[in-house]
Amino acid sequence: MLFKKEIFTAEEKKAIVKAIGEAEAMTSGEIRLHLEAKCSGDPMARAVEVFYKLGMDKTANATGVLIYVAYADKKLAIVGDKGINQVVPGTFWKGIKEAMSGHFQQEQFFQGIAFAIKETGFHLKQYFPIQDNDKNELPNEISEG
Repeated sequence: MLFKKEIFTAEEKKAIVKAIGEAEAMTSGEIRLHLEAKCSGDPMARAVEVFYKLGMDKTANATGVLIYVAYADKKLAIVGDKGINQVVPGTFWKGIKEAMSGHFQQEQFFQGIAFAIKETGFHLKQYFPIQDNDKNELPNEISEG
């Protein structure tokens, strides 16, 4: 059996969920974080698989975003749904991912995740600002696999 190492404290997990809520208060985008220890293959392929497994492709305007982290293997990916990827520049996720990687290299996992969530919300608001009738379509809780 694989030993599961917790990379976040309970307080950090609460802060991450809160950060997701705050980011989503700026945009109609829906942000989720998925953590798992291992990813044997390509992290983007795994992130896409998790994206669909979590039903993130079911938002009204195709505005789901998954931040995927395989912490033991030090792999990460960010997946945006088609509604987002049709309007944002092709390099949209690159800067966020690079900054997150920089935090991870310094073993600042919480700071890296918090940064990625905040930046995602900040940048998405210019393309998908919050609407008066906006509702939270996906849970803000961290999913784990």
